[in-house]
Amino acid sequence: MRRRRFSLCALVVALLAGFAQPAASAEMPYQALAQRLVGPDQGVFMVAEDGTVLASVEADRPVHPASVTKIATTLALLQELGPEHRFATVVRGPPLEGDRVPGDLVVSASGNPYFLPESAALILAELDALGLRRVDGGLRIEGPLVYDWKPDPGGYRLKVAWAGGLSTKVREKVVRSRAPVASTRTAIPRGIAFADEQRREKPAADLLVHRSPTLVRILKELNGYSNNILHPFADRVGGTEGVEQRARESVASRLASEIKVTNAAGAGRTNRLSPRAAVALTQALDRELESHGLTLPDVLPVAGRDRGTLAERLDEADIRGAVVGKTGTYGSLGASALAGAVRTRRHGLVTFAILNRGVPVLEARRRQDAFLAAFLSQAGAVPWSYEPRPSPSLVEETVERSSPGG
Repeated sequence: MRRRRFSLCALVVALLAGFAQPAASAEMPYQALAQRLVGPDQGVFMVAEDGTVLASVEADRPVHPASVTKIATTLALLQELGPEHRFATVVRGPPLEGDRVPGDLVVSASGNPYFLPESAALILAELDALGLRRVDGGLRIEGPLVYDWKPDPGGYRLKVAWAGGLSTKVREKVVRSRAPVASTRTAIPRGIAFADEQRREKPAADLLVHRSPTLVRILKELNGYSNNILHPFADRVGGTEGVEQRARESVASRLASEIKVTNAAGAGRTNRLSPRAAVALTQALDRELESHGLTLPDVLPVAGRDRGTLAERLDEADIRGAVVGKTGTYGSLGASALAGAVRTRRHGLVTFAILNRGVPVLEARRRQDAFLAAFLSQAGAVPWSYEPRPSPSLVEETVERSSPGG
């Protein structure tokens, strides 16, 4: 009798479990679509604005996210510096004696990742306006200098540029820009004559201060083209350890173990994110931006609208401009990813992450785009209220004199 009672109870539990299964599917209306178009063994997580999970496939499995890692790095930089931060590069030296600096020309750098040959030309124009033609010493660098997308700790590449290595194209571009520093100049000077050796005995005073475009403008450009300069850039927030710590602190504690950052740009072989952790980081980035009156398109590319990795993806007329996100590709590791957000009529703002593994890159991208296009067709795509802007220009950079020459 006891055995029969147990069997009846088991049967009731089994029946209830069977009835509950359709309800679970109904709660995730795009689950079957994700499994069919992305793959039953691939990572997908998608959440509606009200918190409803729309699809969840292998959502808690950390895999290599490639450059989707840049979402975490972008978040950390905004938290630390704020969107309006401008990087200062200070040029210092002994007071001019005639047309020369009687000692070293010193550059105090702050890790500006957007310090380009055009930036060097702006400074060179103002140094020429001060009357500087010769440096009796060398070029000395203090602090982290990044020049033309690469770390330049010794200033060797910058010195070549200032000694006459700037191209005619760059100098003409600066003249055409009519940036404040060059507004009274008819041409950018050819260069400065440097002595071969540094002379540290002369005291230095500030001559000029160059300020970069704002951080939010820089991040938009770097994420659009998925520039790996974001790895050394992360030194401003404690490097990879700092990015990882901030990322883990920005999500629910249960997700912290699903985040591993060993390269802040996503190029490390051991980086890991789960789809649900990637979604949580995207939501954290959205909240951080909202606190400054900004939105995700201010720092991430919009598909079919912005230049870069998403320029020709998801650009069909009925969905163009509805997807904002960050791509990730690490072909040799079989990693391809897309994470971000879409606006819909049915579900409001939907945050998503698609993390493919072991799938050829082109096939992975096809699956990602097919799933999002099918989802948007059902959910109703709403393009972001966003107008693309050109890359940060020279008019957004400034050079100010800190002290008179002569």
